Amino acid sequence: MKATVAWAGKASFEGKSESGHTVVMDGSPDIGGENRGPRPMELLLLGMGGCTSIDVMLILGKGRQDVTDCVAHIDAERAPAEPKVFTKIHVHFVVSGRGLDPKRVEKAIHLSAEKYCSASIMLGKTATITHDFEIVEVT
Repeated sequence: MKATVAWAGKASFEGKSESGHTVVMDGSPDIGGENRGPRPMELLLLGMGGCTSIDVMLILGKGRQDVTDCVAHIDAERAPAEPKVFTKIHVHFVVSGRGLDPKRVEKAIHLSAEKYCSASIMLGKTATITHDFEIVEVT
């Protein structure tokens, strides 16, 4: 996997993925940023949220669960001193669907966290990661 990050002026950078997608990252105004995009550490959380959400949806789909939506709300804390790594991350999944089995939802989240989501497993080297979920029945 390859990526390119190019300076776009002040504290702003444009990242380009190997698959050809781009994202603008910007620093906070206190370091000269203009708030043109998410901070790099925010992108790490978004990446982890996307990684685990994809896993959960795939696992539930293979388990023939009728999922109509999945939202991961992520709350993280960072160390107070440099390098300010993530120390705690909590993911709250809101899974919507018809007749969802809570045990299967819980198992899908567990499998993602422990086996499949490389982003979660990597961030888990510095942070305590916890999960919970709620199910919304859709009619």
